Amino acid sequence: MAVINFGSINIDHVYSVDHFVRPGETLASSNYQQLLGGKGANQSIALAQAGADVKHVGSIHESDASFKQTLIKNGVDCRYVRCHDVPSGHAIIQVTPSGENAIVLFGGANQTITPDTVKKALLDTGSSDWVLTQNETSCIDEVLRQAREKGLKVAFNPAPMSDNVHELPLDCVDLLIVNETEAAAITGQSSLDEIVSCFQEKWQHAEVLITLGKEGVMMIRKDEVEKVPAFKVEAVDTTAAGDTFIGYFLSAYSNHTDARQALKRGCAASALAVTRQGAAQSIPSQQEVDRFLAKQA
Repeated sequence: MAVINFGSINIDHVYSVDHFVRPGETLASSNYQQLLGGKGANQSIALAQAGADVKHVGSIHESDASFKQTLIKNGVDCRYVRCHDVPSGHAIIQVTPSGENAIVLFGGANQTITPDTVKKALLDTGSSDWVLTQNETSCIDEVLRQAREKGLKVAFNPAPMSDNVHELPLDCVDLLIVNETEAAAITGQSSLDEIVSCFQEKWQHAEVLITLGKEGVMMIRKDEVEKVPAFKVEAVDTTAAGDTFIGYFLSAYSNHTDARQALKRGCAASALAVTRQGAAQSIPSQQEVDRFLAKQA
């Protein structure tokens, strides 16, 4: 079983600030780092760290090939990662002392995925494989359609949320993973109870995960809702916390782990990630998650 992840690869420019910059303000940063990021890359690394066989499909500028090597060193199969003359996608990230972040994103090479790229990457897939994608690359509609045509399970994380998500063939999705803001945008509802009811009524073709930050996560099916609380830790940086959760959850769930246990494992990995600075480098190893869970028990 493998997970084929059609995802972004970004160069993160991370600035430590006292507060998020305000309109018209010039704000000094106390620290700067240039790191591998992007929701796609983060989720691929989390999947690999969790023990999954993950193949990443994406693009990066030829001058940033060292970041591709970072993916490979983390256990990600990068045979479908292409180097282009288009600038790499990148993000400008502000991180406050409380661990909250604000992000400005540039798509760059992430927008060079074509229908042919999708077709080639799915040629050697097996019936038990999963396809994962987010909302930071081109050809998401092709990814969803072609994966469904091949009978593969499809997980979709529509982040960052935008109006174009509503135009995608969402009936091809088997597992939707959203936060509360994204869930509200997709359903058109405001309260969590209304959101859950809407998903149960209109998304019976798929399971839905809603990450709830410090409150944990819930899994919605047509006839039940499973909720798992978050682990209490001292947050340093929430960047990639959701990506870490997704990677660890999907690794376990796609290998037929009980849903509650898979959710708990994702929450544990996410809890460890927020105690560390940065995106990809904050993702814990499988052994670290095992030890954390053992201590919690």
